[in-house]
Amino acid sequence: MRLGKHPLRLRLTLLYCLVSVTSSTVLLVIMWALGKSLDLGVPPDFVDQVAPPSPMPADLPEPDLPRPLPTPRVAVPQIDVGADLVQPLVALAILAVLSLFLGWFIAGRVLRPVLTMTGRLHQISDRNVHERLALPGRRTELKDLADTVDGLLGRLEAALDAHKRFVANAAHELRTPLTVERALLEEPLIDPSASLETFRSNFARLLVISEQRGQLLESLLTLAGSEHGRGADDPVDLADLAVSTLRERAPDADRRGLRVGIDLEPVRVPGDPVLLGRLLVNLCDNAIHYNVPGGTVEVGVHRRPGRVVLSVANTGEVIPPDQVDRLFEPFQRLHRTADTTHHGLGLSIVRAIATAHDATLTARARPGGGLEIEVAFPLLGRA
Repeated sequence: MRLGKHPLRLRLTLLYCLVSVTSSTVLLVIMWALGKSLDLGVPPDFVDQVAPPSPMPADLPEPDLPRPLPTPRVAVPQIDVGADLVQPLVALAILAVLSLFLGWFIAGRVLRPVLTMTGRLHQISDRNVHERLALPGRRTELKDLADTVDGLLGRLEAALDAHKRFVANAAHELRTPLTVERALLEEPLIDPSASLETFRSNFARLLVISEQRGQLLESLLTLAGSEHGRGADDPVDLADLAVSTLRERAPDADRRGLRVGIDLEPVRVPGDPVLLGRLLVNLCDNAIHYNVPGGTVEVGVHRRPGRVVLSVANTGEVIPPDQVDRLFEPFQRLHRTADTTHHGLGLSIVRAIATAHDATLTARARPGGGLEIEVAFPLLGRA
């Protein structure tokens, strides 16, 4: 048995031995002091305790007295403290050795669940992250620790699954334009009669695809950056930011015949102006793009107790309530149809930016169609 492999067990053993020996030593010192106080210095011989008889007058008659009682004798032993300490010291040495073995055994029993958890954790990898410690027994400190580790493994499993889905969806989104680009480049090379006009047409389409791919990469970078937290922490007026965003998106709303309603209360929140601007742009773009002709878009900023709520609602297709949360996952749309201008990252970026600003995001499907999204930010000075 190598002690170097069990430093904590060895420490607990030494601690148990130290406590046992210390308590026994204190008890021995008390007994020694008590024995020393009882040492009266009287020799161990029996000592007569009767005084000599007093003389009697000769002319007095002999009294008729009862026979005298036997003379009491008291034995007071001399206490040899040095000799009496030998046996307790030997017992103390034996106790120290026994406490080492007993402490090693008890420490092993106490640390056995820790060794079990360590062994199971060594067996868990990215391929079997679904496994759990599942430590049996009643609730103790170690049981709470095992349950906490199981919760951490659950969150890690969810994060890994989301990462795998993200990589798969990103590969799919990038593979489609690459396939189209390859076809456009090969078409004039395969056709020997291809004209200059064909080259121009294909190159124009390649430019559009390249621009769309650049937008996708920019969105991916924004998503990755917002998930790492916000940069600046400046006071930002959400009402002013909403007005400027809607002004930029007004031509798109007019082309679709949408009515835009605003109800804005001037209020500031702490945050990164660039990221908050991107959040508003994505919310407004989503409300305008996924709408019906002649529909409405409603944007509001209101102060509530301890919070500032930004709300964006629109009309549109009827969304099943169980599909709302899925829309905030990367590359997810209500319908998996080809969309050359939107990649399904807008709401994912919104959620990441809201999380970076300690905001609470809620979304619900409207009964008549469309979506209502609320982002509740902490007030300035309470973040």
